Amino acid sequence: MSVQSVERALDVLEALAEHGGEAGLSEIAARTGLPYGTIHRLLQTLLVRGYVRQESDRRYALGGGLVRLGGVAGGMVGVWARPYLSKLVELSGETANLAVLEGDFVVYVAQVPSPRRLRMFAEVGRRVLPHSTAVGKALLAGRPPAEAVAVFERTGMPRRTPNTIVDRSAMLTELQAVRGRGYALDLGEEELGVHCLAVPVRDGDRVVAALSVSGPAERIDALDRDDLAESMRKIAADFGNELGPVTGGG
Repeated sequence: MSVQSVERALDVLEALAEHGGEAGLSEIAARTGLPYGTIHRLLQTLLVRGYVRQESDRRYALGGGLVRLGGVAGGMVGVWARPYLSKLVELSGETANLAVLEGDFVVYVAQVPSPRRLRMFAEVGRRVLPHSTAVGKALLAGRPPAEAVAVFERTGMPRRTPNTIVDRSAMLTELQAVRGRGYALDLGEEELGVHCLAVPVRDGDRVVAALSVSGPAERIDALDRDDLAESMRKIAADFGNELGPVTGGG
């Protein structure tokens, strides 16, 4: 049985996360559907516990109390992910990654490297913008288009390579294609010569993380994308079932 006050407090925290870590009362209300008075009472409790802070302009932001929880939870998720990432390495021969969306950034939280001498590394803890990565596209494709647009407005969609998609309309079309085929691609958009394929990890209907394989372009391109993605989706579904609600709104 769920506890309504706890659910509502989590809704407020997730609303802040989805607005890049900072939002006003009206934005939180629009995201959660909660009355202003309820939101204010919840925020006061979260303020006291250090999970939220109030800025000088009266907006609210995620607080330092979440850092400790996030560090522990991130470590646990990394441990849980390792068997699934190892399966991806066996499947593709390439480096496998787990990433989540934190505010406007993609954060790599776990990795199992390829056994090959020439292999790709995305340092655990590395933060990148979502528009130029396969994991970022997989994560944003699971959000309403308006939320993706809001992210792009804040980040500016900088060009990482000549292949980076920097046009908002083109990226929205790309995200629609990701939803249609069930996987996302990075074809040298974050780093030239490196290609990636990513699939979403779901907690019910929500996309809470993304799994990817990455490697030299010629090796990734030699794989059958559709077959690889189908097998990756099965692994992602198994991982999502184990992960449950731990990653929250990501």
